Amino acid sequence: MTGENPRRGQPGRCGAQQAAETAGEVIELLEVLWEHGRDAVSSSPVSASQLRVLYCLDRDEGMNLRTLGEMLGSAPSSVSRLCDRLQALGFLERLPSQVSRRELELHLTHQGRKYLSDLRLKREEALTATLASMPPRARSVLYEGLKAFRDAAEATAPAHRLSALKDVDDRSA
Repeated sequence: MTGENPRRGQPGRCGAQQAAETAGEVIELLEVLWEHGRDAVSSSPVSASQLRVLYCLDRDEGMNLRTLGEMLGSAPSSVSRLCDRLQALGFLERLPSQVSRRELELHLTHQGRKYLSDLRLKREEALTATLASMPPRARSVLYEGLKAFRDAAEATAPAHRLSALKDVDDRSA
């Protein structure tokens, strides 16, 4: 067996369905690359859910648990447990709100920011190595296609679920 997808290249298969199948294959490959990057950063990597919390806090420092729960689409008790674990790792701290004495603000620690920075660097290195092996024209087409995909996803999905897609251009510029 060559490991090739039997659906790939079948006559009559085109359009959105074929693109979705190919995107699914690419996402699976990216997941493998992503995990290699995460494994290279720390001997005790955070879970995928905890990583989403770190991403949210990196983009919107000082939010409270309720706001974080809305962004993640999770119950307050689940979000609180995620934050407990991140706080135990030294990646997150809860500080009194300057607006309301009853609320706590969530902030990344220096260690949490360093973890994200190292993670992003390792993942970028893995992607750069793969992209560098592509012809320049193919990289350009991929870039334009990914921008169009992001725009379409933002237009068709709830905004709070796509907060992880914000500022991609700013970070890559």
